[in-house]
Amino acid sequence: MQTRGLNPSRAATPRPGVVRGVVTVPLRRAPLRNRPAGWSRLAAVTQPRQSDAERFVEQLGLEAAEAKEEESLVLPGIDELRSRLAALQAEVSAMDSQIDALYRAAFAGLNLELPAAPDAAAAPDGAAAAAPEALSFPDGLGEAEFGDLGRARPDVMRALLEAKESSDPAGWREFQAAASTRKLTRQRLVGQVAEARGLLDAAERAEGKAAGLQAAAAAASDDDDEPPAAAREPAGLLRQLLRGGGAASAPPGGAPRPVRIVLICGFESFNVGLYQQAARRLARRAPHVSLQVFSDRDISTDRARVAAALAGADAFFGSLLFDYDAVEWLRGQVKGVPVVLVFESALELMGATRLGSFEMGAGGQSKGPPPAVKKVLSLFSSGREEDRMVGYLSFLKVGPKLLQFVPGNKARDLRNWLTIYGYWNQGGLQNVVGMFSYLSEQYLSPAGLPPPPPPQETPATGCLHPDAPDGRYFSGPADYMAWYRRYGRLRGERDAPVVGVLLYRKHVITEQPYIPQLIRQLEDEGVIPVPVFINGVEAHTVVRDQLTSAAEQAAIAGGRASRGTLQPDAVAVDALVSTIGFPLVGGPAGTMEGGRQAEVAKAILGSLDVPYVVAAPLLIQDMASWTRDGVAGLQSVVLYSLPELDGAIDTVPLGGLVGDDIYLVPERVKKVAERVKRWVSLRRKPASERRVAVLLYGFPPGVGATGTAALLNVPKSLETVLNALRRAGYDLGGASSEAGARAASEAGAPIDGEAIVSALKGFEEGRVITGGAAAVEKKGAGGAAAFGARAVGAEVTPARLKEMLSFPKEWGPTEWGPIPFLPDPDTLVRRMEAQWGPLDQYQGLSTTAGRSCLVSGLELGNVFVGVQPLLGVEGDPMRLLFDRDLTPHPQYAAYYKWLQEEWKADVVLHFGMHGTVEWLPGSPLGNTGLSWSDALLGSLPNVYVYAANNPSESIIAKRRGYGTIVSHNVPPYGRAGLYKQLAVVKDLLAEYREDPSKGGPLRAPIIANLNQAGLQDDCPFRPAAAGGEGAVFLDEGSVEGVPEEDFAEYAGRLYAYLSTIENRLFSEGLHVLGAPPNPDQMAAYLSAYFGDRLPAPALDAVASGAPPAAARAALERAFAAPAAPAAAGGGGGGPEARAAALRDAESALEEAGEIRDLLLRNVEEVEGVLAGLEGRYVPPEAGGDLLRDGPGVLPTGRNIHALDPYRMPGLAATERGAAAAEAILKAHREANGGAYPETVAINLWGLDSIKTKGESVAMVLHMVGAVPVKEGTGRIARFELLPLEALGGRPRVDVLCNMSGIFRDAFQNVVELLDDLFARAAAADEPPELNYVKKHAAAMRATGVEGKAASARLFSNPAGDYGSMVNERVGASNWESGEELGDTWAARNAFSYGRGGERGVARPEVLQQLLSTTERVVQEVDSVEYGLTDIQEYYANTGALVRAAKNARGGRAVGCSVVEAFGRDVKPRELEDVLRIEYRSKLLNPRWADAMAAQGSGGAYEISTRMTALLGWGATTGYQDQWTWDQASATYALDPEMAAKLRAANPQAYANVLRRCLEAAGRGIWKPDAEVVEALRQRFAEMDDELEGVAAPRGGTR
Repeated sequence: MQTRGLNPSRAATPRPGVVRGVVTVPLRRAPLRNRPAGWSRLAAVTQPRQSDAERFVEQLGLEAAEAKEEESLVLPGIDELRSRLAALQAEVSAMDSQIDALYRAAFAGLNLELPAAPDAAAAPDGAAAAAPEALSFPDGLGEAEFGDLGRARPDVMRALLEAKESSDPAGWREFQAAASTRKLTRQRLVGQVAEARGLLDAAERAEGKAAGLQAAAAAASDDDDEPPAAAREPAGLLRQLLRGGGAASAPPGGAPRPVRIVLICGFESFNVGLYQQAARRLARRAPHVSLQVFSDRDISTDRARVAAALAGADAFFGSLLFDYDAVEWLRGQVKGVPVVLVFESALELMGATRLGSFEMGAGGQSKGPPPAVKKVLSLFSSGREEDRMVGYLSFLKVGPKLLQFVPGNKARDLRNWLTIYGYWNQGGLQNVVGMFSYLSEQYLSPAGLPPPPPPQETPATGCLHPDAPDGRYFSGPADYMAWYRRYGRLRGERDAPVVGVLLYRKHVITEQPYIPQLIRQLEDEGVIPVPVFINGVEAHTVVRDQLTSAAEQAAIAGGRASRGTLQPDAVAVDALVSTIGFPLVGGPAGTMEGGRQAEVAKAILGSLDVPYVVAAPLLIQDMASWTRDGVAGLQSVVLYSLPELDGAIDTVPLGGLVGDDIYLVPERVKKVAERVKRWVSLRRKPASERRVAVLLYGFPPGVGATGTAALLNVPKSLETVLNALRRAGYDLGGASSEAGARAASEAGAPIDGEAIVSALKGFEEGRVITGGAAAVEKKGAGGAAAFGARAVGAEVTPARLKEMLSFPKEWGPTEWGPIPFLPDPDTLVRRMEAQWGPLDQYQGLSTTAGRSCLVSGLELGNVFVGVQPLLGVEGDPMRLLFDRDLTPHPQYAAYYKWLQEEWKADVVLHFGMHGTVEWLPGSPLGNTGLSWSDALLGSLPNVYVYAANNPSESIIAKRRGYGTIVSHNVPPYGRAGLYKQLAVVKDLLAEYREDPSKGGPLRAPIIANLNQAGLQDDCPFRPAAAGGEGAVFLDEGSVEGVPEEDFAEYAGRLYAYLSTIENRLFSEGLHVLGAPPNPDQMAAYLSAYFGDRLPAPALDAVASGAPPAAARAALERAFAAPAAPAAAGGGGGGPEARAAALRDAESALEEAGEIRDLLLRNVEEVEGVLAGLEGRYVPPEAGGDLLRDGPGVLPTGRNIHALDPYRMPGLAATERGAAAAEAILKAHREANGGAYPETVAINLWGLDSIKTKGESVAMVLHMVGAVPVKEGTGRIARFELLPLEALGGRPRVDVLCNMSGIFRDAFQNVVELLDDLFARAAAADEPPELNYVKKHAAAMRATGVEGKAASARLFSNPAGDYGSMVNERVGASNWESGEELGDTWAARNAFSYGRGGERGVARPEVLQQLLSTTERVVQEVDSVEYGLTDIQEYYANTGALVRAAKNARGGRAVGCSVVEAFGRDVKPRELEDVLRIEYRSKLLNPRWADAMAAQGSGGAYEISTRMTALLGWGATTGYQDQWTWDQASATYALDPEMAAKLRAANPQAYANVLRRCLEAAGRGIWKPDAEVVEALRQRFAEMDDELEGVAAPRGGTR
């Protein structure tokens, strides 16, 4: 077996992963007993010699400790575990039988008659025509048979489902609901079986292992040359070793008194073995000192034992402790401990530090050293803010020497504290033993022992290599490279990339075996590493001063940059890899202040201008949980959230903890090395040789989506990018230069984005796909051929695809490391075939007649433009609901693999928001080699154009899809204004309100126009009463009898409502990448942002580019005008008020100028794309939108990131969220006779949570009656229940939290805090009538819900999966009733999340009980661009949730509150009110319609999607306002001019508009006149013929 990449000594010992398919993972393994060859040369400390017997006993003790700890975790007896496993297996078997019975009953007795197969038409002349195929299912089908049929005969499956659905609609729905519930229950049981089997295996291993080790210990005890007294018997030895030392028996008179020290380590659990070894050595050196060692995990798993150890302890030592609950508990426990030493932990716990007279104050700050000490400290201050922590470390190192000259006990104690810290910081066995010896002699129990040697020092920073002579450390990169160029393994390899690798010094000095393994494997992969170790806080100084790049040197030489602190001998690197995570500036010390120094980091990394990659082992999470659940909690913040603030890309977890050891997964090291090499290759390769694959999108199919992206005009943007590539020297065929582009344009053939999209649509035709590559090439490039594009088709055979998806056959434990299973080479192939059937028999999406997978696209020189394959599930649609092991279909995988392995792409450019590769099944966060996005993207650099206002979904592209994000701006804003009858009504109302007493004649016209516009639904004369009385509407007859006062009040309400619509903002058209706003668009942006804060003349002056003096003059003229508007100080208030208003306006004017300049930098969007394609550093920026987040989100063209999740909810978000929640409760009570809702369902989405800083989370807290609690650094550590008295007499309202997949994955810390909150609320000692959480938990337990499940309140899709599938069903017209869509939502969202193992546990029974008490749903809308009517996700989640709750409540009504968070006001509105406002201001608004129709194929598609969403709202919530459909059909389907535009721009999109109108009419959602339906049918028939190629395209309608 190969051992490359393994530590030779470790390879020879029993270790995880040695049996294919089965791995036994030890819970603990001491980190120091196995060393790679040559690692001893790295040791900076020469350790004391040990006898063979001494070493043997230490080894034995570690093994015994492992066995004891494994055994201690198995609380039930083995027989009990076996019984439990058998019982669970029986439950699974019973559930299988129930599901089988459901399937058989559902399909029993169905008979089918299928038409002859399509190829029957090709029978030779004279042959008998094939007869229809008759099939019957007298006994139905079992579940397995059902799945097999779907794979083998998808045509039969479709017919079978249609037959069942049409013949028995009620039975079909009942079957789906019953099957869903039972499959989810079975899934949970299967997980419990696996858990029980694992516990049983561990128990059986531990039983045998413990017995053998105890016998060995007894035999070995005689060889221990100096054992402690308690270890002279075998049992005593084991007890002594297992507890990490221990006090000897009572000493004789005059001997030092016994002392007990308790040590608990947090994020350095990898040092547990070192501390246990130190405890044994300390016991030999000072038998009166007992050191007991724990990790912070013991506080939760074995709290009683930790508490017993702390009771009566003489000293407590803690390091790297951050868990809030553990910290709070420890603060109470250590109050009585005389000496407390806490290093680099939560400030609250560090504040408990006391050593003699030295104490730390609250917040970890000393209560005040003497003046002389302050003077010493001041010597280490730095002029640079970012270097302050580096100076502090320097003080810690030399402080004890300086302080020895300062008199007084306080200075002595501070000196001793610094000395003890120095021992700990230097690390290593000798230093740890010396630290506790020093502590004991100085403070605890002096024994007259020789003083320990001073701390053995290693440099604070330096470089290392396992092949360096005598274990030396190099002083820095220059010293290291001087050695490497002479002796390094890759010396002389000029093409090998030189990569700076930042290492955590603590791991280096504790000799963690993964360090040399990582260095050597990077060399194996052809990378020259420059391994620099740092404490963490010095990272930026090393990068800034000691590392450089060719780009930085060229900038300095060209005068574009200054040398600053860069050292003359700085080493040039091609990329930078951090194995630490955290922020570059501040490191672990800056963890809780994420982003504070991000600007400094951005400047340093921007100057270096090379890729900055994070690739680190997990130090807070074990390997098993990563591969099972993904990277979670604080580990995700360290590895992803914080480094992304600095612009980090391509984060790859390299391994993780197994027990307390750090292990690498060599396959992951290979992955990061390959990706780094590809990024470096981009930089080195000339532009003319770079091969760029540009991927557009075409989902959903058949509705004109090809070549579209949200908020972006893709064809125009594609033109811009392709022309920019040509100017930059890329080969686009023909003359690839600016002159060549100009010549092509003059010849009449400039690049045309619409022509490219049109040609790509042609490749989607069924006959082209069936015909394969030859048919693609025959189809040709169409109009795109005029500027040099050519059609490219390729066929990937099943055999070739298997080869592409297989791992090397020789891979084994050496490559995969200790992950909890050993993948076979064809693991991915087998998973795909389990889903889609044998590859050589697959005939599905985009497969040719010969069963090959077809790849098609256009080629312009070295640029390929194609359409990302569709995702799809064929055969068994039930898998959409139940199968967690979905894979991409074969052609999807073939497409990406062909681009890399056959077309040889250097980089892929995903064009717009958004594609699907990052959403493929796999680890939710932290790709493994078996995550499909990782497998398909391989090592291909991925540049991803994304809307700046969507940091939520972009982080999925960044993290799961390795996307280097390049943001683009949102389209300009427009105000809706009023049109048609709306404008008439407002004019009439304005006239009426001038003198209501004379307005009698105006009443009838007002009401007539109001009713014609459908406004009576928006504003009834009398709204529906709480008691159930219906709304009162007026007509032209009844209005005359209304008293004048009542009608005047109604007129005022109508006028206000129309003003709301008139001033409503919307996105006007689509954005073109790299296009700065013209003056009108600039004015629209500024007007939307400033509102009435700036008078229009001043705003227009800024927008037109007027110099500051001219803009200021326009402002002053506006203020001097006699009838100044409110923005210019009008409206009264006197001179002082006007002066104050002028000052505010001047400030706003200055900000307007800044925003204008930033918006003009839209051109940097294309520059950002070019930088990414060249392998350069793309600077980071916060994602968000101008209206909500201000100018901080500009300029665009940046690698956008989200927020620090440990700051959610922010202070302002907490206040706004609480205000919104209170308003929701108030409105609900007013509509329900004063009653509070028992349960409110609140949607927690990643996008609104990021942009609002957590307002929806704050709503949850307010409903339950809780507030966020922060620890000393500002990190939110708990959601604390307020006393009932603080709620003002109202009850705690229960909350069902429906989480989007992004929220679930990105904010796991918030999920865990909320889960903890609900558990405490359910257990609170409060009356159930005032605590609905407790009331409902008790009711669930009464129905058999066990344990913590009764407080489960956070639900989402299965782990690693996204979406409710409701929009897919609506889009495919695959639904019969709203109830069915509600059931679909419930089946997809029945997975519970929270603390511990609550990571996607199926709990449909809990969800249904919560839904049955849900009286209101809450949805926050975060931006103007994404309203309820703009995207499918709102009806598919919010609408379907309303329907699911209504189903569970037996049809009783469920309210829905919508909070629009993009404005200053957080007043909630009812769902239907918001839908009406949105439809009036956008879809039905001629201004919006014209702006969108002018955007070509993309604009037509946007119109089309809103028609599908209109149908979706009707399907889920029953929204059926007839005027909406009347006006929408008249505007887009039947208006000749608009229809001609849409039909010409995007025939499929226009056909979808017609299809949705007809579907709404057919389903009874819309009730149009028969003539209207006939006109729609005629137009749809024409479009159908055109799309099928039967009729020639037309420019309009008849």
